[in-house]
Amino acid sequence: MSPSYADMEARPSASGLASTAPGLLPTSDLLLRACRGHRVIGGPLLWFAHDLAVLHERRIVGRGGIGAESDPTAIIENKRRRIELVMAIDDWIVRSVPQHRLGATLHTETVGSVIDRLAEASVRAHHALMTLDANDEMLHGAWHHLAELSDAYDDLVRDVLAGRRRLPAW
Repeated sequence: MSPSYADMEARPSASGLASTAPGLLPTSDLLLRACRGHRVIGGPLLWFAHDLAVLHERRIVGRGGIGAESDPTAIIENKRRRIELVMAIDDWIVRSVPQHRLGATLHTETVGSVIDRLAEASVRAHHALMTLDANDEMLHGAWHHLAELSDAYDDLVRDVLAGRRRLPAW
């Protein structure tokens, strides 16, 4: 089931992008494909999502599957770079997506932090798929978590574009 923003005024285009904002917000499906390194067209949020997934993979799995980063300097640099990417996403959102302030409920986190968590969950789920037995509860838990985050992201985007939810400005 490919997510869509069906209850918005404008329907998503065939590319999976919501077309109501001047800057287009990708669906979770496109974000997850970008996280896995697939070529997807849709703008900077997809590039940022891919970069976040690469950083999470280095942190969780390591390069070439040889183990997670253990060098303190590399760990700090990885975290710094992830923070920069989250801030770049949030900056892009502020500049590109109109915010409805009157009557809209405040969301608890920024789109950048949601995409960061989605990228991490994607890495964890795919790593579990490659390393755990098919009947392992951790494998199913990782994929369930990823599905819930994907749904939550799509709900958030749909609500922001419809003016029912606003994003924190920090």
